[in-house]
Amino acid sequence: MSENKNVVEIHGCIVCANLFNLLVVYTPEGKLLDCTVTSPGGHIVPDERRPLVACDTHTAEEITAKKWKSQNVES
Repeated sequence: MSENKNVVEIHGCIVCANLFNLLVVYTPEGKLLDCTVTSPGGHIVPDERRPLVACDTHTAEEITAKKWKSQNVES
């Protein structure tokens, strides 16, 4: 029986690219299970496929607009 994998990763804010440390948990198959920001000033932006983070100072509208654009670029 395999166990989940805990990884510390650095991710940029989806609005301004400010860097944050995240603790990310992946299933044994590599699927994102959960994540949390371990640096001050940021919060997780919910996404089932990948860990996303944004600065606490950005508005919900800014975050939503950037998240929507990034989803359309990857398609």
